[in-house]
Amino acid sequence: MRVLKPTLLFIFFTLLISTSKSFSDHRPNVVIIFTDDQGYGDLACYGSKKNKTPRLDQLASEGIMFTSFYSQTVCGPSRSALLTGRHPIRSGGWSMPASEITFSELMRDSGYQTACIGKWDVSNRKAIKERMPNAKGFDYYFGPLGANDDGVVSIHENNNPSVVIKEMSSLVKLYTEKSIQFLRQKRDPSKPFLLYLSHTMMHTIIDASEKFKGKSKGGLYGDVVEEFDFETGRLLDVLDELKLTQNTMVIYTSDNGPWNQDKYTKHKKGHPKESIFWGDSGPLRNGKGSCYEGGYRLPCIIKWPKKIKPGVISDAIFATIDFMPTFSNICGFDLPKDIHIDGIDQTELLTGKRKTGRNFFYFDKAGVRKGKWKYLKPNAYFYGYAVEDNRKKNDELYNLEIDIGETNNLAKKFPEKVAELKELMLKIEKVN
Repeated sequence: MRVLKPTLLFIFFTLLISTSKSFSDHRPNVVIIFTDDQGYGDLACYGSKKNKTPRLDQLASEGIMFTSFYSQTVCGPSRSALLTGRHPIRSGGWSMPASEITFSELMRDSGYQTACIGKWDVSNRKAIKERMPNAKGFDYYFGPLGANDDGVVSIHENNNPSVVIKEMSSLVKLYTEKSIQFLRQKRDPSKPFLLYLSHTMMHTIIDASEKFKGKSKGGLYGDVVEEFDFETGRLLDVLDELKLTQNTMVIYTSDNGPWNQDKYTKHKKGHPKESIFWGDSGPLRNGKGSCYEGGYRLPCIIKWPKKIKPGVISDAIFATIDFMPTFSNICGFDLPKDIHIDGIDQTELLTGKRKTGRNFFYFDKAGVRKGKWKYLKPNAYFYGYAVEDNRKKNDELYNLEIDIGETNNLAKKFPEKVAELKELMLKIEKVN
């Protein structure tokens, strides 16, 4: 019988341990479900009396539901902020350059298998390979590079054009099917995974399948919300079926507030005549494109079994820019040291070790919130359809703790608070 020398034995067991570790990576899987133009008040758990959303309500009961969660006010900037942990003034929005570093790149480099299904919208809606998902950290991509403004989406599979779809009613189910296909057929069981599911609905020209059309109390928009809820439930059921739920963090949120401005219906191509069918900002002022709360504040639900206590409702300030540093902590990768990251690590907030969130949140080219106070500068930037014709271009200050609808401007009453928040806003904007 041949006896291995001590040096060979050491090498053998080192390789064995290394191989064993690669097949037992217990870092959490991450599933991000990102909707388009869905309002703060669209879900039953966020106060909707029209839309039935049992699966998202259940998700909220099993995890944490945030009531002061911020994304951005329009879609491309929202996605670049999410992916990079940086405000759009730095990450580029629709024009996000190839030089920006995404959490998907860092997760893939650290051993995660990564997939992006759905709307991309950070390569100027063009097939610029160095700015498309495969180059920005995703092993697999299926979806359109832009929106469905003309009632059409042109799908890419990885870097290749795949199919042109004109039936908007098929998209929620299609993206869900592709996500399920990834989980069942493309997933490598030896690796943790990141699945970024970025829906086209409920953006602009919406539609629901026959199973849901005309069934809700919320009109066509409500039909789409309820179909989305159902399809999300199907995806969650597959996580259960594959025994992935216990080690998966599921994040649901949206990119910006709803298109709820009446004047927008008068000229938007493809919208049914006399129909205002999009979302509900609930108690918030205005919607998509606005720097009032209805544009930025979104529903957000996060479930992570055994880590996040179920049934928690938190008013802590949290934002999409915080996901990158949070993932760095829980998924085990280092943040880049040579660029400014605007996000903060919110792991302790999620796991209940602290109750406070961000100290402040910056509204792009508009203002800043710190604690209960929100400041907007006189020339705060609004997208055209969100401009309030009667808005006076003065400093604005709101106490969101008692005035979530931003109805009572307190700027003249608290000039010192206005000065403090102005200074904070300028400090944020000066960072490279």
